[in-house]
Amino acid sequence: VDVHTGDGAGGTAACQTRYAQPHSGTYSGDGADRALFTLDNVTLDRVAPGGEGPAGDRIRSVLAEQGEGLASLCFRTDDIAKMHRRLDRLTLKPEAVAEVESRDAATGATLSWKRTRAASDATHGIRLFFLERSKERPRSVPTATGPITAMDHVVVSTPDPERAAALYGARLGLDMALDRSHPEWGRLMFFRCGDLVVEVSHQPGKPADGATDRLRGICWRVADIDATHARLVASGVDVSEVRTGRKPGTRVMTVRNSTCGVPTLLVQPSVKP
Repeated sequence: VDVHTGDGAGGTAACQTRYAQPHSGTYSGDGADRALFTLDNVTLDRVAPGGEGPAGDRIRSVLAEQGEGLASLCFRTDDIAKMHRRLDRLTLKPEAVAEVESRDAATGATLSWKRTRAASDATHGIRLFFLERSKERPRSVPTATGPITAMDHVVVSTPDPERAAALYGARLGLDMALDRSHPEWGRLMFFRCGDLVVEVSHQPGKPADGATDRLRGICWRVADIDATHARLVASGVDVSEVRTGRKPGTRVMTVRNSTCGVPTLLVQPSVKP
């Protein structure tokens, strides 16, 4: 997932406090400044403008349009050429495959990858990237008790659930694991990707015609939510009290600040995912 912020150093510090893990590298290139936080099942890419270049121009454009926060989802693939052909056949209008390289500002180590992006009008406003990595990224290492260990789910809000189901299920091929409606919180659909979930939510009464989908927030997993709560409070982070989650056996809490503009929930699962 990509999180855009105008303050690169401040965003990095907030992430390190939240996760209880340092970044696994800071990289610059193409006008972008990046700090990577690689957890058990996901990499969060904290991205800020870092000079002149096409990537920096895109970041500034996104910040001007929507402010800081969750900017895009990026799915990993083992074969970017095959993925590009699939996206093209499904009329998702992918960009030409680009080869990208960034250099670690501290060590000089490089990361390289190949990527493509589906057209936003075909993905109903959500920025979706697809990449093939040349090697595994360094894993962030916890430095304190109660660290965040993995992503549980990322939330996409949609005015048209059938349209979203066709995109994430039929076209991208994610496994639909849940489709439920409730009078209080509307309709929820869960699409599995590895051991995390893309959660698509729909609130009744929202207009569908011409409206786009939106990235709404992230839920992160922790092994001991009481330890995480105590650690974040001691660090000066504003968090809610721990409460019972919607899923039986889970416990959750909300992080109210130091999130780089991303609505953030933490969950202690009832069983190992």
